[in-house]
Amino acid sequence: MSTQPGQPRLRNRLRVARAEQRLSQGDLAVLAGVTRQTIGSIENEQYVPSAFLAFILARKLGKPVDGLFYLEGDAS
Repeated sequence: MSTQPGQPRLRNRLRVARAEQRLSQGDLAVLAGVTRQTIGSIENEQYVPSAFLAFILARKLGKPVDGLFYLEGDAS
């Protein structure tokens, strides 16, 4: 995922939240209805999930969306 200089970057705490629940990438993928590769790509910040998927992941992990995803470098 590339961003323009000065643009905020979407970061995530998905790996930590998943580990707290003792879930594998595969386990979370099944719960969210996506592939294990999708979870891995989100965790490695190679893929930005849709808002819908972000909400599904947050719900399955019992976290608020802004507890999993945040903007780094946001000037506001």
